[in-house]
Amino acid sequence: MTKLTEVARVIRSKNAGPYELTLDILLKDAAVYETFRSRGIISRASVAALYGVSANEVMSVIYFDPAHAIKVTMKRRIPSGAPGDTDVYGAQQHMPLVDFEFELGDVPAERG
Repeated sequence: MTKLTEVARVIRSKNAGPYELTLDILLKDAAVYETFRSRGIISRASVAALYGVSANEVMSVIYFDPAHAIKVTMKRRIPSGAPGDTDVYGAQQHMPLVDFEFELGDVPAERG
């Protein structure tokens, strides 16, 4: 098994408005990114399982080729700044991704 922290340059979270949260994953190289994209390693289902929510609460998973990045948008459990919110900026919500493990398998060598 491979941890996401082994193949990502950046793993972060932030608010996407008061009711939504964005998770950003920037992968280290094109070959790993292509493996993630072609296998759908980060998907609505995998994020939902990781965060303990329904797949309906994961609004989108976007693979952005030029940056070798994956952007996930999901509903916040508690709106930003509402009573009970412990992370107004959404900056600590990426932590479940830090422990995310997956089967990477063979990754093709980078071209170029």
